[in-house]
Parts: sequence; structure tokens; C-alpha cells
Amino acid sequence: MSSPVSTTALAWLGRSAMRAVGGVGALALVAGRTAWGLRRLERRELTRGLVQFGYGSLPLALATAALAGVIVVVQAALYIQRFGARAFLGWAAGYGVLWEFGPLLLGLIMSARIGARNAAELATLKVGGQIEGLRGIGLDPFALLVAPRVVAMEVSMLALSTFTFLVSILCEAVAAKLTLDLPVRVFFGTFAQMLSPSDLLGGVVKTGAFGLAISLVSTAVGLRAKGGARAVGEAAASAVVLGCAAIFLLDFLLTTLLSRVLA
Repeated sequence: MSSPVSTTALAWLGRSAMRAVGGVGALALVAGRTAWGLRRLERRELTRGLVQFGYGSLPLALATAALAGVIVVVQAALYIQRFGARAFLGWAAGYGVLWEFGPLLLGLIMSARIGARNAAELATLKVGGQIEGLRGIGLDPFALLVAPRVVAMEVSMLALSTFTFLVSILCEAVAAKLTLDLPVRVFFGTFAQMLSPSDLLGGVVKTGAFGLAISLVSTAVGLRAKGGARAVGEAAASAVVLGCAAIFLLDFLLTTLLSRVLA
């Protein structure tokens, strides 16, 4: 005869498994309907998304990239000085930004800033009945509201990654000069000699995957909102938590896969 504790644990596992399956199904549905809606993309909503997601996030993304570059050099300096490998700082710092810190920090920023807003806006429309209203008059809410946000997020993430990578690497070179007195030509010498285009490709692939995950997760969470104003807040919070979890999971999977494919 099973104990009450084991019965409760099994019930909890069952509910968790059902929620996970439901979440994966919701993501698959949003992805499929969004892909179908790309043919009738609402250009005005796309333009609004590009301005809001990309241009509006540029100052925060650049500031974070600059700080991340300085922090990477300061942390790396502890090991560089210990092992006498100052000449390799350009390669190590550049590799860290292109492969890991750049895409990861940009993804977390966009999940908190855009994912939460995206989920809150769609949840407000859902609980207010506007989503059902669009369906009632024969319009596809995925083509009007969801597909433009997914495309805008992808374009914004890839554009922002270009600027953030450049700013972060430039700040790394300046920080290396100020903290280790490492000449800028030495920093960029090892950067150019030891890094390959595949290293940049790895960062771009990660950034694109993170952007797709943020847009799909926040959209699915917003469209599943039920209830009143409280559901809007819960959708925004869930979008941030689930978006960050998806980013870390994708980071692990892509790092493992790309390191083998691009090596």
C-alpha cells in the first residue's frame, strides 16, 4: 500500500508533466500558426515592433555590453597575470563575448524588457476579449499580432547583437590597456589571429535562437492568459521566468552542439 507522501509526490509529478506537455503544445501551436501567418504579415505592426524592440532597447543593450566587456577583462586579468598569458587576453575575451556573454546577456535583457511587455500586451487583449473579437470578424490574430512580433524580435536581436559585440570588444581593449597596460595592437592581434568566422557564427546562431525563444514563449504565455487584471501580471512574470529558463537550456544545448559542428 503506497504511503500518502508517495501518492502526493506522484500526483505532483503528474500535474507537472501535464503542464509541461501543455506548454510544449502551446509553443508548437504558436510556432505553426505564426509561420502560417507570415504570408499575411501586418507591416504596420512589424514597424512598431522594430522600433519598440530594436531601437528602444539599443541604449540598454549598449550599456550592458560595455559593462560586460570591462567585467570580462577584469575577471580574466586575475588568471592572466597568475599564468603570465597576457598576450592571449584578446583571444580569450573576444571568444567569451562572441560565444557566451554577448548572446546570453542580450537574451536575458530582451526577455526581461520585451518578453514581459509582449506577454502583458497580448494578455490584456486576451482577457479583454479583443482576440476573440478579431476571430469573430474573420481576422487572424496570429497574422495581425503575433507574426509581426516574432519577426521584429528576430531582426532586432540580430541587429542589436552586431552593435553589442562591437561595443563590448572595444571596451575590452580599453579595459585591457588601463588594467594590464596591454597594448591595443597586441589585444587585437591575438583576437584576429586566433578567432575564426565560425566563432562569430556561433554567437549569431545563439542570438537568433534566443530571440525566437523569447518571442514564442512570451506570445504563448500571453495568449493563454485567463481571468482579469491579475492574469496580465502573472503572464508578464511567467514570460520572464520561462524565457530565461529557455535561454539557459538553449545555451547549454547549442554550446554542446556548435562546439562539435564548428570545431
